[in-house]
Amino acid sequence: MVLSGTLVELILPIMYMFGKFVGMNSSQLREALVYDAMLEVAKHGNVDFINAMRKANHDLLLAMDNHGRDIFSYAVIHRKHNVFQFMLTFSENKDIINYRRDMFGNNLLHLAAHLGPLSDLNRRSGAAWQMKREIDWFKAVEEVVHAKCREAKNDEGKKPKEIFIETHKELMKDGEKWIKETAGTFAIVGVLVITVMFAAIFTVPGGLHQDTGIPIFIKDKRFTVFIVADAISLLASIFTVFIYIDLQTSSYAPTDFLRRLPTKIMSGLGCLSLSLVSMVIAFCAALGIVLQKSLLYKHIFVGVVILAPFSFRLPFNFALYCIARRHRACRH
Repeated sequence: MVLSGTLVELILPIMYMFGKFVGMNSSQLREALVYDAMLEVAKHGNVDFINAMRKANHDLLLAMDNHGRDIFSYAVIHRKHNVFQFMLTFSENKDIINYRRDMFGNNLLHLAAHLGPLSDLNRRSGAAWQMKREIDWFKAVEEVVHAKCREAKNDEGKKPKEIFIETHKELMKDGEKWIKETAGTFAIVGVLVITVMFAAIFTVPGGLHQDTGIPIFIKDKRFTVFIVADAISLLASIFTVFIYIDLQTSSYAPTDFLRRLPTKIMSGLGCLSLSLVSMVIAFCAALGIVLQKSLLYKHIFVGVVILAPFSFRLPFNFALYCIARRHRACRH
């Protein structure tokens, strides 16, 4: 019998208040459905509740279901890091981590290798970040268990890593697709910025001296700001395009989702952000040169400064929105 989370939180405090399970042995706790209640609480990650019950009866930490899965197992399956850390701290028998198996021969690492619940996956937008979370969790459990658990086989003859690859195939494909679509979208933005900033170099504000070809306002400080900002924006955009082109041809092994791919995504996003910021600075400097004798410039400059943060965020939100729409359409 499995109790709902709401029912658990109603029953256990009442039993605790009246000391119903203080001094009960394991069989009595199981018959009273207290073990089922503890596992349900662990499933929802309520550490404070588990700790309160532990103080009343330490045997409650040995709660186990009909499949031979205890609180450790529930914490691993449902990705409850706080419950897992709590059990590592207060569990007296550390051998449970290394030698406990369920009725299917799965140790904790086998359970961690299975795809996490949707409630946990949906906390992260983008299949690539969901895949990274799954690998992070698998590695975290792998560091805790004994080395023999990593190569142990369950009753089906499968090792934890084999189960991980098998159960995460679709998520890996979705992650690869998400990264390539994101990279393609941001690369297009980078190319557009390159086009604009490259053209701006040859159409400097104020024009050129006809006889020498030197910019008229070359000694103006704002012109220096314009040139430097334009160059930074151009170079940052070029780096962005290179990074995202590399992502199109990268390998997409499970371990790549842990560090390499996320680092490239964030590096490209950082370069693109720098490019857009520099572009706005170059625009403000050019506007200052052209309208330096006009009061209108000050009002426009203030407006640009106020709206700049929103302009940086808009391209990314729009790109991610388009990718999410396409991803949902493909699923349906």
